[in-house]
Amino acid sequence: MIESLLVANRGEIARRIIRTAKRLGIRAIAVHSEADADLPFVAEADEAVLIGPPNPALSYRNTEAILAAAKSTGAQAIHPGYGFLSENADFARTVEASGLIWVGPDADAITAMGDKINARNLMAAAGVPVAPGTTDPAADLDAAVTAAAEIGYPVMVKAAAGGGGMGMGVAIDETALRTEYDKVRAFAERMFGDGSVLIERYFPRVRHVEVQILGLADGRVVALGERECSVQRRNQKLVEESPSPAVSPELRSRLLAAAVRAGEAVGYRNAGTVECLLDPETNEFFFLEMNTRLQVEHPVTEYVYGVDLVEEQLRVASGLTPTFDPDALTPRGHAIEMRINAEDPKRFLPGPGVIRTWVEPTGEGVRVDSGYTEGNTVTPFYDSLLAKLIVTGATREQVIERARTAVAAFQIEGPKNNVPFFAELLTNAEFLSGAYDTGIVSRMR
Repeated sequence: MIESLLVANRGEIARRIIRTAKRLGIRAIAVHSEADADLPFVAEADEAVLIGPPNPALSYRNTEAILAAAKSTGAQAIHPGYGFLSENADFARTVEASGLIWVGPDADAITAMGDKINARNLMAAAGVPVAPGTTDPAADLDAAVTAAAEIGYPVMVKAAAGGGGMGMGVAIDETALRTEYDKVRAFAERMFGDGSVLIERYFPRVRHVEVQILGLADGRVVALGERECSVQRRNQKLVEESPSPAVSPELRSRLLAAAVRAGEAVGYRNAGTVECLLDPETNEFFFLEMNTRLQVEHPVTEYVYGVDLVEEQLRVASGLTPTFDPDALTPRGHAIEMRINAEDPKRFLPGPGVIRTWVEPTGEGVRVDSGYTEGNTVTPFYDSLLAKLIVTGATREQVIERARTAVAAFQIEGPKNNVPFFAELLTNAEFLSGAYDTGIVSRMR
């Protein structure tokens, strides 16, 4: 097993990784910006290194500073968490070229899945269903218009190099397409340094379902069930649950088999997620993208399958067998995760500030993965995620009841926060029925 681990991230995910590392007797090393010096993950690490100013480009995305910290502390491995450099193939290659262990998939898999068009084509060749769309980038607006006419409106205009719900727009006709194409292309060039655009069929009523995969050290790829991720705002997730209330045993079997084929197609190792769009009317699903990293919502899978996914990541990176029997994976119970963000609960606009009160809920089936505590300052430099409230139980109904109590007990004063939104969601008839789709938040507003 790895003996020393540098966590190249911040906030709740850094704290989460450090917790497992210390449980396993691994020396945990944190890196942090000047803005994060007082956050819990820095204090909880065995060692912490300042790597730069608040600007992520000069700290958490600063490859040279992170590698220098690894060298100065004698780190044996680097875990990138999610976001920042976690899906940067060049960083993964540089880490390994430096003689360090990369806790994630190899750089070739990251590269293959990092481009939406290339990923679609690879998945189609592997027999994974993909939505109708372009097999090459739409080189210009005329090409996009031609492609959309062949696919049929409405269409989704997507940044080929995008991810996390960023760089996407919907066009219901050619006029809208002309606007969205230019908008998405400009955004993609600015954010990803790649203006390539993909045109794909848009499904007005759809569910977002993903499958957790784990590529083992012996070369096998296994699937650890699915997660429902349809409660979203601006194409970004707010709530995830497992198992999905929309997935029957027969559909689950098809979904998991397709996800395993997806992983095998790129020789996948370590933790990853195959994201799909599900048509609730036909039970057809289509490959959306593969996230080549640990997901924010991994805790719901951890409960349902009784595993610690960070531990499994470390075991794969160390060349060890998993803690579970890959041939006898048995799900149990239900889990729901709510993303507690520093944003107002109506328009979901960021609202940083000093945390004057922070009281986390407790009780049976309640877990909080937080990045902050009372007295900390939520700055505008990073993602608005404050904490993840994970609630578990034997049934979905029991989990929802426990979640209502937990949400009512979660006290945050200072920065704006979306806790009131979850109180509303947990009494919403559509959500309670389980028959919701990605439009549920807009209908609540």
